[in-house]
Amino acid sequence: MSGNTLRNTGSSAADSVLLARRPTFGWWMVLVTGAVGAAMVNLVVFAVAKLSGALLVVVDAGEEHAITVGGVIGASVVPLVVGTGAALLLSLWKPVFLRVAQYAGSGLALLSVAGPLSSDADGGTIAALALMHITLGVAVFTTLHLHRRYR
Repeated sequence: MSGNTLRNTGSSAADSVLLARRPTFGWWMVLVTGAVGAAMVNLVVFAVAKLSGALLVVVDAGEEHAITVGGVIGASVVPLVVGTGAALLLSLWKPVFLRVAQYAGSGLALLSVAGPLSSDADGGTIAALALMHITLGVAVFTTLHLHRRYR
């Protein structure tokens, strides 16, 4: 018998050891992991855009709005925490909401890429903002997947 197999002794002791070794990911850990991960990736995108010469200014109704580090963090963390938090609360009532929110939230984040693509900004700014929206969609999907897998 190899060292990787577990003999079935018929006792529940082996089952309890397997269950005790299974990692758990509580709802708050999921939210923190997703929010921090999305913010970190978007800050890297922001830094690369800045270093590559993107202006990081969006013109809206004739007014210039600078994209800042605080704005990137806020736009990364708030939607993810609110959306996934609502999905986690709804999943307490009906677990199917996790799967629905996983795809709906990701889809909405990907649809929001239309905003930066239609904005009046330089190419580097548009590319950076579009990538940040895509990152948020991936973060929503991954965050809810982690919770579904490790709860």
